[in-house]
Amino acid sequence: MTTSNRHGSENSLAHFLIHHQLLIIYTCTILTLCTLYAVQPIQPLFEKEFDLSRFEAVIFTTVIMLPLSFAPIFYGYILETFSSKLFLRNAVLILGILELCFAWSSSYSILLTIRALQGLLIPAVLTSLMSYISFITPKDKVQQAIGYYIGATILGGFIGRLLSGILSDLFGWRLFFVLLGVALVLMFGALSFLSEEVKVDFVKPKLSQVMGVLKNKTFFNIYLMMFFIFFVFQALLNFLPFQLKNLSSTMGYGKVGMMYAGYIIGFIISIRILWMIRLFGNETKTIIFGILTYVVGLQIFHINDYLVMFGGMFVFCAGFFIIHSVASGLISKLAHEKRAISNGLYLSFYYAGGTIGTFAPGVFYHYLGWHIFLVLLALIAFATLFFAFRLQRTLRS
Repeated sequence: MTTSNRHGSENSLAHFLIHHQLLIIYTCTILTLCTLYAVQPIQPLFEKEFDLSRFEAVIFTTVIMLPLSFAPIFYGYILETFSSKLFLRNAVLILGILELCFAWSSSYSILLTIRALQGLLIPAVLTSLMSYISFITPKDKVQQAIGYYIGATILGGFIGRLLSGILSDLFGWRLFFVLLGVALVLMFGALSFLSEEVKVDFVKPKLSQVMGVLKNKTFFNIYLMMFFIFFVFQALLNFLPFQLKNLSSTMGYGKVGMMYAGYIIGFIISIRILWMIRLFGNETKTIIFGILTYVVGLQIFHINDYLVMFGGMFVFCAGFFIIHSVASGLISKLAHEKRAISNGLYLSFYYAGGTIGTFAPGVFYHYLGWHIFLVLLALIAFATLFFAFRLQRTLRS
């Protein structure tokens, strides 16, 4: 290839990236969500390879999710002085380097530390990406662009789980994390083609503002409901791989990763949620339907058959995403001038519940077995109807 041809190819690539900034953002979102969830289906492999207890294995997911529970409230104070573009690029680069370190490490404590450090970066990366979407998209297309962003988070969560499982079967667990690390380092370069600077929408709330939102009964009921809903969701998703390996010790991790395919139904629901609200008449009735669907989906997992569980995952995830889509939209609809704080608190309660759900119910699974574990989760999910009915009353008054 001549020098002029090479420069021509480089210029063509640069031109493509400059004019496809949303594609860069969505790809970065997918890679970031892969980082968050890729370990989940292969935690039984880590349990065996590093001779870990069940608790030690499941907190690979816990430590990376923990910062997501406080990031929406506190990161605004920490990150306000950083250049948005420089911070985003460097955060993605560090994510990639940490992923490569994860792939080559053989120490449990180092692996866990790496996951914790990645957890500190991920919330800021995702918030920055959302801010860029709002900045570079025409106002009349922002809602659609955010919808595609949500789709990218769902796709990233599934792809990360699936590919880590498949590649672990074929080549061992390390290769996927090498490839993911390399992809993130390449993304560092691609992000240089984003628009120069945007104002990143980190929340910087005062305590009085937070307390003012929490005193709102409508918001508080939604927050508590979503705390327990995501608690149940992450509990099932985090302990399911162990149960699948109990059913068949020879089951491949690719098959375990494929179990999460029901997750992608969330994208369909997120873009059809307004139709569902019109179908049921209002938001609270739709949430109640979602909770009942959620509980029914949980019951399917009592049947210890892979294909039955696979189908059950679609029902379970459908219920979850109905609740989540309506609840998050309701917060935005009712918040008005306190929208940023209200949404930040929603995410904090949501991820706090999910973080605790990744490990706390494991006590019941370990000592009382899978079926009692599912009964506990079903009771918690069913109890969230209490908050749904209270929400219905507060909206009527």
